[in-house]
Amino acid sequence: MGKVYLTGAGPGDIELMTVKALRVVKEADVVIYDRLANPDILEEAKDGCEFVYVGKEDGRHIMPQDEINEVIYQNALKYENVVRLKGGDPFVFGRGGEEALYLHERDIKFEIIPGITSAISAPAYAGIPVTHRGVAVSFRVVTGHESPNKKVSQIPWNNFKTDDTIVFLMGLHNLAKISKKLQEIGKSADYPVAVISRGTTKDQSVVVGTLDTIVSKAKDVPTPALIVVGKVVLLRDQLKWFNA
Repeated sequence: MGKVYLTGAGPGDIELMTVKALRVVKEADVVIYDRLANPDILEEAKDGCEFVYVGKEDGRHIMPQDEINEVIYQNALKYENVVRLKGGDPFVFGRGGEEALYLHERDIKFEIIPGITSAISAPAYAGIPVTHRGVAVSFRVVTGHESPNKKVSQIPWNNFKTDDTIVFLMGLHNLAKISKKLQEIGKSADYPVAVISRGTTKDQSVVVGTLDTIVSKAKDVPTPALIVVGKVVLLRDQLKWFNA
């Protein structure tokens, strides 16, 4: 019986992967990876390492989460070193907690290896600090994609009234709804917004607008993308440095 390393691959740029994450990939007997993990990372694995793809995206799931949990468990029974490689950080909307609980219930040893989340790194690569003295002293990270099966949204929209910076992950397809909701709770139509596509990679693109204009401006932006709402977006003109 082996050990599972629930490993954050970081936001896309392979150089933003942690030293520890890279080490366990090199030692892995099997790597179970998702769509958002940079595929170049797999080239770091040793000869003979097995690869299992369990990627998910809107409307197309290779397998549901409960099956992914079982795949991880079965590989832990077979291999000594199992790496579950997840884009970003395992515990930031990565469902790493669910996978860890599944292993815990079956007495499988596991370790959490945090990764740099896109919630802070993609804005940084876009020249947008999520906090900045005199502009924003806090930031909130929110899922932009709730299950369509939910009858009632768990997103506490009214709590966002006084937030300095709001980062929505996986929210591009709900951008119109997000813009409308934020205006309904009192944010002005000219409130700054940025959409960052494929952040930290060579394909990164950034669209800047307002709550009133961002939907039309970002209509052709490819996924994966995140949304940054806040006055910190206005700093981009001075701070943009990557793909500027």
